[in-house]
Amino acid sequence: MVRLPDSARLSIVRIGVLTGGGDAPGLNAAVRAVSRRAFQLGHQVSGIKNGWAGAMTGDMSNFTPADVRGILQLGGTILGTSRTNPVKEPDGVKRTLAMLKSCGVDSLVAIGGDDTLSVAKALHESGYPVVGVPKTIDNDLSATEFCIGFDTAVGIVVEALDRLHTTASAHHRVMVVEVMGRDTGWVAVMGGLAGGSDLVLIPEFEVGFDDVVEHLHRRRGEGKDFSIIVVAEGVNLAGLETDGEQKTDAFGHVQLSKRGVGDALSRRIEAETGFETRVTVLGHLQRGGSPSPVDRIWATRLGVAATELLHEGKAGVVPVRRDGDVAVVPLADLVAETRRVPRALYDLARVFS
Repeated sequence: MVRLPDSARLSIVRIGVLTGGGDAPGLNAAVRAVSRRAFQLGHQVSGIKNGWAGAMTGDMSNFTPADVRGILQLGGTILGTSRTNPVKEPDGVKRTLAMLKSCGVDSLVAIGGDDTLSVAKALHESGYPVVGVPKTIDNDLSATEFCIGFDTAVGIVVEALDRLHTTASAHHRVMVVEVMGRDTGWVAVMGGLAGGSDLVLIPEFEVGFDDVVEHLHRRRGEGKDFSIIVVAEGVNLAGLETDGEQKTDAFGHVQLSKRGVGDALSRRIEAETGFETRVTVLGHLQRGGSPSPVDRIWATRLGVAATELLHEGKAGVVPVRRDGDVAVVPLADLVAETRRVPRALYDLARVFS
């Protein structure tokens, strides 16, 4: 944590706030919390449009209290978002810093995942006061037990599985449900546990296609005439080829919506087993709609904490959930590594396979 000198603390009168990366339910709750606490503390607020793209171009507006009223329950983000990466642009960090300063933004709250917060870290290392707020549906940021959007996404997966159970049973089908999870399987394993799936496939633990076939035949042999498989979109399944596009974003990530692991798995299962198989890709449904109470509450707590940290002259840090309470960790710790599903939790899911 960096504590700014008293002279710098006195100069912080305008706080910028931005949302970067994929949208997630609860972002507006965080924007509201950052802004309302800033107003209470006597600061002004600039809403920066479309993530780092707006920070680089000066696309921002001065918020009033009215601008953040009535947004707690709204999904998406009133600020817009993008996957622009200043670090990859020529002099991108320098240009971003110059633009923020020219717009009178003295400090910044960056709400996002590892990509957004890695840029925040670069700004902090250049001497600019930044505090982060953790957001990612994948829930894979280290040093925190909570990321905005994860709880709502799991709830959507559970509701989908509840509905798919009845049709799978009626038609004696295998249902493959593809959910979000680029490098980790938090949404898949938690959604699968709560929704009663029969098999969960996640990036952390390798399973071959032959294992899936064996699992399905075993269930049929036990008189279970339908199955529900939850698969994280980033899974590489030994023995299964995917033929989706390999287009990448500004941070170098493959666009997994084009990869089609769920569709490939569904087609291959039906071809190999003869079991009627259908696929449901939840995709952006997991990002949309109103945030859950958990996401609203924790986005509010962390947003307020972020503003208070800047007000106290602290920068280069992120408020996180730790043991049910708010803790503060360095930005560098949050993006240092990927938080992966532990073996014990995965084994728990396999108890019900």
